[in-house]
Amino acid sequence: METVILAVVIAVVVLGALGGLVVGSRRKKSLPPPPPAAPDITAPPAEPHVGDEAETPRDEPRRTIEEVDLPDGSAPVVVEEPPVPEAPAIEIPEPTAGRLVRLRARLSRSQNALGKGLLTLLSREHLDEETWEEVEDTLLTADVGVQPTTELVDRLRERVKVLGTRTPDELRGLLREELLKLVGTDVDRAVQTEPEDRKPGIVMVVGVNGTGKTTTTGKLARVLVADGRTVVLGAADTFRAAAADQLQTWGERVGAHTVRGPEAGDPASVAFDAVKEGKEMGVDVVLIDTAGRLHTKTGLMDELGKVKRVVEKHAPLDEVLLVLDATTGQNGLVQARVFAEVVDITGIVLTKLDGTAKGGIVIAVQRELGVPVKLIGLGEGADDLAPFEPEAFVDALIGE
Repeated sequence: METVILAVVIAVVVLGALGGLVVGSRRKKSLPPPPPAAPDITAPPAEPHVGDEAETPRDEPRRTIEEVDLPDGSAPVVVEEPPVPEAPAIEIPEPTAGRLVRLRARLSRSQNALGKGLLTLLSREHLDEETWEEVEDTLLTADVGVQPTTELVDRLRERVKVLGTRTPDELRGLLREELLKLVGTDVDRAVQTEPEDRKPGIVMVVGVNGTGKTTTTGKLARVLVADGRTVVLGAADTFRAAAADQLQTWGERVGAHTVRGPEAGDPASVAFDAVKEGKEMGVDVVLIDTAGRLHTKTGLMDELGKVKRVVEKHAPLDEVLLVLDATTGQNGLVQARVFAEVVDITGIVLTKLDGTAKGGIVIAVQRELGVPVKLIGLGEGADDLAPFEPEAFVDALIGE
């Protein structure tokens, strides 16, 4: 009996244990897995704003508004003004007195061929007809012109025959005297800018484009300023692009006012306004640069005559200067004739006389127009325009 009871107890215990195992396994399968541990999340750094420092802000001492020094309003507020463009520096032109003498070496370098050629021929022991023909050829090649050449050769023949013995010094002196007679020493070569009864003097500059007309007008302004005159420039060459700008630049260098008009405008109107402003400003001289495009065009020459007539409504012209390129030789005489028919030329300016020009053009153009050479240009420099001095010119021709 006890055995049966023991077996029953054992069976119950075994069943109970088995039941516990089954329940335990079921519980383990039904329970969800535990949640993962939450990670440590740090807040992202704030984005920097304008004015923030790149580094981490530090605690700094702060002041209250009572501790801050504020302006009391008595100090003036400084406002920076825009920079004013500087006026171009005024140049002081080289004095004109003796300017040609200082430029004599430059002139003689290109003109000595005439003088040396003549001296060589005249120094021959026997001066036969062939030699005199060579003398004539030398003079004609130098653009002296036919009539002046004939006169010079005739006088040289007579004087050499009388002289007999011909030393180099005697020949040089003889040639100098005869050339001076041809060039002329008793002519008034001053540029007329000081009328007795009024002010300002009025000078009109004419010539073909390409001869250096506008540049010569600017250089002439420097010559006048160097002699103590005040000048107004009239840019009446309205047909050539940039002519007014070029003339104004020359004027600004010496403090001369420039009157200009619209491009392709009326040249006579510009000339009229230039003289009017010159009167109002009380200057000594008004220089008028005129158009010179294609001197063979009748319309342009008529325009030049119109400029002259309009200017003379203010006052008579004191000087009409014709600018000629010395390197054109006899072709320059053709231009001179055309301009002389339209306006009364009173003086000649020979430019580029230091290049391939031949000195005889001075004699030829004076004979052609019956007016003197008053100024000559001897280079590209601003002060290379010089009053013509016959003695210095002839000395440069024949050399030392």
